[in-house]
Amino acid sequence: MIAFVRGKFARKTPSQIIVDVNGVGYELQISLHTYSSISNKEEGQLHTYLHITENGQTLFGFATQGEKDLFLQLISVSGVGASTARMMLSGLQPDEIIKGIVQGNTKQLESVKGIGKKTAERIIVELRDKLAKISLETGVNSNIVFPSTERDAVTALTGLGIARAMAESAVKKVSDSAKETLSLEDIIKQALKNL
Repeated sequence: MIAFVRGKFARKTPSQIIVDVNGVGYELQISLHTYSSISNKEEGQLHTYLHITENGQTLFGFATQGEKDLFLQLISVSGVGASTARMMLSGLQPDEIIKGIVQGNTKQLESVKGIGKKTAERIIVELRDKLAKISLETGVNSNIVFPSTERDAVTALTGLGIARAMAESAVKKVSDSAKETLSLEDIIKQALKNL
């Protein structure tokens, strides 16, 4: 499996890039989001996913590991192929997709070409819980976007077996009432008192 490619960007279009790796040109299919991230760069590294079908092999490239992870989650849904997932990442920002799924916003997902109501509903049903867990890592949550210390506090509380919604509420209460910047340890201690 090819995890990433690093080299010179020989040719770029909004949907495809050729990366020259020591004289070998790798053709990668990319999203508009990735293109925006690398459009001003002459060289760099892209995370990759090799998609193998009976008709051929396609290498997809991603500017970040987070975008690649979201792509893999999307193609795990029945009826969502690699092309559709790439279209979603071109039509919406990764954090918008995660937020739309976590909030159950079918209209937002349907705004992407090729996504109908049934597919949008299936994506939400199959990925809502999975993405709610990782959404804090990317700073996206159904209601709240936390700074990193608060995200870590919520993660720690859920690791202690506290329900995510309760943990988020307690951490938000602590951060809203804090008169100074609190350490991670202090946030967790105060949040535990608020439960």
